[in-house]
Amino acid sequence: MEKYFTMENIQQVIAKMTDLGMDFGVRLITAIAIFIIGRWVAQALRNLIEKTMQKTRVDKTLISFTVNLAYIAMVAFVVIAALGQIGIQTTSFIAVLGAAGLAIGLALQGSLSNFAAGVLMLIFRPFKVGDYIEGAGVAGTVKEIQIFTTILVTVDNKTIIVPNAKMTGDNIVNYATQGTRRVDLSFAVAFNEDIDKAKRTLLDLVKADKRVLADPAPQIAVSEAAGGKVTLICRPWVKADDYWDAYFDIIEAVKKRFDAENINPPVPRQDVHLFQKA
Repeated sequence: MEKYFTMENIQQVIAKMTDLGMDFGVRLITAIAIFIIGRWVAQALRNLIEKTMQKTRVDKTLISFTVNLAYIAMVAFVVIAALGQIGIQTTSFIAVLGAAGLAIGLALQGSLSNFAAGVLMLIFRPFKVGDYIEGAGVAGTVKEIQIFTTILVTVDNKTIIVPNAKMTGDNIVNYATQGTRRVDLSFAVAFNEDIDKAKRTLLDLVKADKRVLADPAPQIAVSEAAGGKVTLICRPWVKADDYWDAYFDIIEAVKKRFDAENINPPVPRQDVHLFQKA
């Protein structure tokens, strides 16, 4: 036993431990430097990406998501590089991360499709916050466009949360894109009424409304004459923001004007009884 614990052997062990310690210390310092410098570079690249996207006027939600995702990916790369520098085998670690990412992707297929649809909407902008739209079988004013969902508020103040994949998977009708909307109204008058008088009354009424646009000119025409009544269509154009106010106000104003000028509505036919009392 004594020959194994000679002074020379002890010195050799100490020398090897010293070399290993120095080598590990150098590796550790290098790994720390890689981590610190790597984080600084990742932060600088993050700021550069953010400024570049802001100059192109990309939506703020997409900017925030893209910048944070890029930063996390860069920091993960820096951490793996630092761990490899101190001798930790990162190949298996990367494989585990890849397998976990694949499993998560398969489990979140629906969410990923919503995410992809959200990114496309933020890039191509078929609508923006504040627009009144129809999509995915619902209608409302866009309150918020998120990465996974779109939030609408209906005219009766209900909040509807629509998955983005469902929103982009159907037709989208945007009533605010053009800035103007046509108000489609119809009014029925008695068959024996003076049609020209009724048409002039409607035209004068809509022209007197300051919300009605002169161009395109409002359209007043007969759409049907049957069943003991004549149906007149009234189609003025207004700004998109004035649509509902003009819609309701014009209906009320027409009713009052027709009453004042004795333009009578059609009289409903009385029910015909098939079985009469003897």
